[in-house]
Order: sequence, then C-alpha cells, then structure tokens
Amino acid sequence: MAEHRLTFPASEEDIRKLRAGDLVTVDGHIIGIRDRTQIRIFDQGVTPPMDLNGAFLLHTAPGVRKRDDGGYDPVCIGTTTSARMVRFTEPLGREYGVRAICGKGGLPDDAIEPMRQYGMVYFAIVGGAAALETTQIEEIEEVAWEELMPECLWKFRVKDFGPLWVGIDSHGNSMFHDVNEAAKERLETILAGL
Repeated sequence: MAEHRLTFPASEEDIRKLRAGDLVTVDGHIIGIRDRTQIRIFDQGVTPPMDLNGAFLLHTAPGVRKRDDGGYDPVCIGTTTSARMVRFTEPLGREYGVRAICGKGGLPDDAIEPMRQYGMVYFAIVGGAAALETTQIEEIEEVAWEELMPECLWKFRVKDFGPLWVGIDSHGNSMFHDVNEAAKERLETILAGL
C-alpha cells in the first residue's frame, strides 16, 4: 500500500499510478452528483453545466444552509450508496473524462472494465464520516440545476479530503470483488462443515 496526495481535476497519468488498496488524500475540487443529476445527463441528454474532465465525483445529496447572498454553506456532506449508479460509470469516463468516483459501499464488478479502459478509480471512504468530510470542504463554489435540490451538481473546494482508499483501480483490480470472492469461499467452507 502506497500513500498519495492528489489535486483534482487530475490527469489519467495521475490515476494510473494508483493501485487498489493505496491510501489517498485529495485537494482541489470535488463535484457532488447523484441519481437525478446523472439521469438528466444521460437519460435526458442534457449537457452538464460544469466541466467534468479530470473530475472527482462524490455521490452525495448534501445538507446545506442557504445564505442571504444566495450561496451555500455546508452543514453535513456525506456520501450515498454508489452501487445503484454503476450504469453511469462507463459514459462518465468515455464521454466526460471523469477520473474518480467516491461514494458509500463500493461499485459492483460492472465498473471494473470501464474504469480500466478509461483510466478511472473508485475511492472508498469511511462510512459514517460525514462530520469529518464536511470539515474538509473549504467552500461550496458553485451549484448547478438547483431545481434538483439536493441532487444538484455541487462544486466543492476541498483540502486534506480523506483518507480515501483506492477500492477499484484503473488496472482491473477491485478490493470489493476480492472481498466478495473470499467471503463466498469462506461460506462454502462453513456450509460444507455443517
């Protein structure tokens, strides 16, 4: 396991250096995204108003407070379950050059090949760490498609975001796959002994 510090947006070269199990801390920008946003982009064919090239996407629908000046302050910015959004992985890489996705619970094996092909990673984050994540967000710089609140597109400026683990790397390795296979083998052993 190696440790890395990355600034996003990132290049494919930066991402290809990461291996499943590596520890990563992130600076720069993260874009919050969720189901309704991706349905608008891919199912309804609407071009996103933010540049996703080289982006780190966080599966979130954050708790925020709207200020008098129209901006937003973070209240609680955690993650939501990623698996139900796996169908968007390939087009995010192919059409928009997204480099990283992060959420809760990992992505199924359907994400492994698109991540390898398009130079992407899935970051695993400690579950229930929304309070910590929120302190690592310096500012909400931009919000698009506010009518989808809270499932808008959010542009967060972050510092020391993490720790994150590379759950799926751009070389076809998946910690989630490996854990599932080991669990299946263990279960077979247990059942055989009954």
